[in-house]
Amino acid sequence: MVAGTLAAGALALSLTGCGESVDPMERLGRKATQEPSPAPSASATAPAPDSGGAQGGGQGGASDEAYKKWGLTAPVQYAPKPAQKPQIPKAAPGKVPVIDRIPLPAGDKTVFLTFDDGAEKDPEFLKMAADLKLPISMFLTDSVASSDYGHFEKLRDNGSASTVNNHTLTHPNLRTLSFEAQKKEICGQQDTLEKRFGQRPPLFRPPFGNYNDDTLRAASECGVSSVLLWRVSMQINNFQYAQGSALQPGDIILAHFRGPSELKGATEIEMTTRMLQRIQEQGYRIGRLEDYL
Repeated sequence: MVAGTLAAGALALSLTGCGESVDPMERLGRKATQEPSPAPSASATAPAPDSGGAQGGGQGGASDEAYKKWGLTAPVQYAPKPAQKPQIPKAAPGKVPVIDRIPLPAGDKTVFLTFDDGAEKDPEFLKMAADLKLPISMFLTDSVASSDYGHFEKLRDNGSASTVNNHTLTHPNLRTLSFEAQKKEICGQQDTLEKRFGQRPPLFRPPFGNYNDDTLRAASECGVSSVLLWRVSMQINNFQYAQGSALQPGDIILAHFRGPSELKGATEIEMTTRMLQRIQEQGYRIGRLEDYL
């Protein structure tokens, strides 16, 4: 943790991307060039409609026909709010815990959606997220998201209980900064988001997954409860994995608010549809991250 690397995630800084990713998307360091193994068909592995949770994470439910509108062959399955939150290891005094996978009971095939930065503000994506009631944990960077925070407010308020969290003011590599400079990046965005959205974000994601002890101390002093990382990254068409070649229960999935100019012509909607298809093909359902923390 002192070195700022993940024990299992092995995330690395990249300004050029890898695989299908493009500048300036974060990438997974170990096995970053590995192409995911072909997944079985959705009809063979996707949970039956009554096998897991209410639609929309229990937030009111998506329309029975919404999935067809957005290119899916079956409804997205959602995990209900757990009766008891999992045990998260505590951090050292004056620091915050670092979480890259949610510990779940055996057999609980639930994963979590997170979207970073805020560069793309596609109104069609707002419709998609609202129709499907996708519970998205947003990690916003002020330098790109602030041109239209109203876009992300609509995403937060679409009935899916999506949330707004902190991804710094300017998206620097925090490990290159002093403690005070890191604190300015983190606290500054905490203050900005609290003023704009009415709540101080509990979660923080360091850009590129890079952090050190100063990051954890600064985050604690800024009122953050947890540093959130990831083990699975959605590229344009497929996942990249930090461990193995398939999703694992509790995986936190990293995606980005990105448009055609950065997705080699693909839209945010096309990327998200493919991500949901991959989740369905592997027989997983989607949980609301904040219900587990």
